[in-house]
Amino acid sequence: MKVLLIGSGGREHALAWKLAQSPLMTEFYAAPGNPGIAEHAVLVPVDIEDHEAVAAFCKDKAIDFVVVGPEAPLVAGLADRLRADGLSVFGPSAAAAQLEGSKGFTKDICARYDIPTGTYQRFNNGPKAKAYIRAEGVPIVVKADGLAAGKGVTVAMTLDEALAAVDDCFEGAFGAAGAEVVVEAYLDGEEASFFCLCDGKHALPLATAQDHKRVGEGDTGVNTGGMGAYSPAPVMTAEMVERTMKEIIEPTMRGMAESGHPFSGVFFAGLMITRKGPELIEYNVRFGDPECQVMMMRLKSDLLPLLLATANGTLDQVKAEWNDDPALTVVMASKGYPGAYEKNTPILSLPDAGEGEKVFHAGTGLRDGTLVSTGGRVLNVTASGGTVAEAKDRAYTLLDRVRWENGFCRRDIGWRAIERETGSA
Repeated sequence: MKVLLIGSGGREHALAWKLAQSPLMTEFYAAPGNPGIAEHAVLVPVDIEDHEAVAAFCKDKAIDFVVVGPEAPLVAGLADRLRADGLSVFGPSAAAAQLEGSKGFTKDICARYDIPTGTYQRFNNGPKAKAYIRAEGVPIVVKADGLAAGKGVTVAMTLDEALAAVDDCFEGAFGAAGAEVVVEAYLDGEEASFFCLCDGKHALPLATAQDHKRVGEGDTGVNTGGMGAYSPAPVMTAEMVERTMKEIIEPTMRGMAESGHPFSGVFFAGLMITRKGPELIEYNVRFGDPECQVMMMRLKSDLLPLLLATANGTLDQVKAEWNDDPALTVVMASKGYPGAYEKNTPILSLPDAGEGEKVFHAGTGLRDGTLVSTGGRVLNVTASGGTVAEAKDRAYTLLDRVRWENGFCRRDIGWRAIERETGSA
């Protein structure tokens, strides 16, 4: 098969690494890709925001299958444009991608189909949002409705924080994403990420993971796109997975179909495991980043047939097999992230990875032949092990051999799972 992968981040490097292992693959391209992805695919300088240019490339190279990695092209309708040419595409339509593109849309689906989530209200002006917040009290959660690269969410523990978050949204801190605001109840519990393929009619549960959103050790500081992750998440017991499928995934799948927007792609359910059970924080419509990296490390099955079955409506005919060993990834980010940071700082060398280890490129580029940082989250240092503690030790041992002066990381990724392993929880 001739396959095109859309995207350039750590998630896409993990997908490329796994897809390239498929015996079905004959030609593999990535647009625009990154230096890590270049180990597995031919990079093509196609502007992925130019849907006509992507379609023309697919026609020119007789591409059989397109895998869309990031959310922005999905929300913008890239999958629809390519399907119009008869292409097989992994990723939802623009209408179905509203599950990530609009937090209010998702909340409304939850309300309509009785999917457990925090109570909420939608607002298009600041004074009304602030009046609601004062009436509800804190803690409370304020979200920009649209895509904000993981940064439009404030978990406000004080009234001042909540009111400032409303101002940020309506004063343009998140651009068009903040034109509408969702204010919702604070859910108390432990977060988990749950992934499930869906072809519109059938759902195939994948793996669980736990991300570390806060920038500081012990889950302190501001939210980021994710500073590390591990899989599986111990909080997602077999019972919790079953309940998530029954109470959250299946009603969503049914609701999207009944709404005329059948969902084809991957459901990434951000969950809070509360005293009541699993409750939905939000949906994403692509693989998580950095969760994808640990999932691909654990996946035993060939990824390509799973994604093809999703695109072709035959998900009931395939299954996914997983390695029992946990995997853990640590994000190396540019100093200053998620605030202002310097770009194009040199990464002098990366270590050779052994079996069950991989350094995924998330925000890298080449400048005059030198590997440099191009983003906030730059490298995902990933390893598997017999326990989470062992995977963590292997990942940090590998990370400590990276030569990049402008990088920083959290040193406590996996702490909840390790507490459970050692019985100190």
